Amino acid sequence: MIRSPTWYDRQYNNRANIPEHPAILQDWFDSSARARAEHPCRLDLRYGDGEAEALDVFLPGTDRPAAPGGAPVLVYIHGGYWRALGKGDQSFVAPPLARAGALVVLPGYALAPRVGIDHIVLQIARAVAWAWRHARDHGGDPGRIVVAGHSAGGHLAAMMLCCRWPDLAPDLPPGLVRGALALSGLFDLEPLRHAPFLAPDLRLDEALARKLSPAALPAPAGPLHALVGSEEKPEFRRQNRLIRQRWGARAVPVCEAIPGRHHMSILRDLADPSARAHRLALSLLGLGAPGVSG
Repeated sequence: MIRSPTWYDRQYNNRANIPEHPAILQDWFDSSARARAEHPCRLDLRYGDGEAEALDVFLPGTDRPAAPGGAPVLVYIHGGYWRALGKGDQSFVAPPLARAGALVVLPGYALAPRVGIDHIVLQIARAVAWAWRHARDHGGDPGRIVVAGHSAGGHLAAMMLCCRWPDLAPDLPPGLVRGALALSGLFDLEPLRHAPFLAPDLRLDEALARKLSPAALPAPAGPLHALVGSEEKPEFRRQNRLIRQRWGARAVPVCEAIPGRHHMSILRDLADPSARAHRLALSLLGLGAPGVSG
């Protein structure tokens, strides 16, 4: 069903829906600057020659002994509706995961409308391929790569589960990504074509929206854990349920609404060792074992 343009804007314009968003963004930026200053990291490593094709690597910490064969690798993909923010704006998620024993990689990517979402998907695939090729250089295990992302980053994380890696490059293994965590992910892009605040920048037609929608793709082999805030708009909660409906409980063993969280506050949970999102990330990485029914 196609609703009015105003309805789509109300559902998807998160900054308009969260009046305190300037303070939240500033907190992210300040916390991220401290993270880069205080935790061992290697910044602005190039994974390609294109626009914004650089990444930051946060080295495994000391909360637990080094893993035999190297640390598991978490590639975290920032959100911003594919048109805003950058790899350094959410660095704060990395140190708690690194201290738990992960090598954390935060890739940058070019932004719409300069490039389309299909270009961004390919950039992130190249960044993940870089992580596989270079994990050992930074203490990581290329056999244990997990992707995670928030909002548009959740969409990109799901797309990485669906990637046919040997088609990208012949040296890449089919099961390169072991699993994914999506926070407030976007799995059906069709509604975004009808939101006036966003559609001109994304330049999606019906065919491209379907091609780039994880919910329209076959279920992958690796698991996706899908979380959304209970205080988010109904469309985001529908998107979260939809990926479980389309991919099934085997591929999406966790599909949950986190109580008391909205679209922006849920991201803090990834950096909170006591929170469900953080514990699920550790479980995917083989660094923890919370219950995963949902």
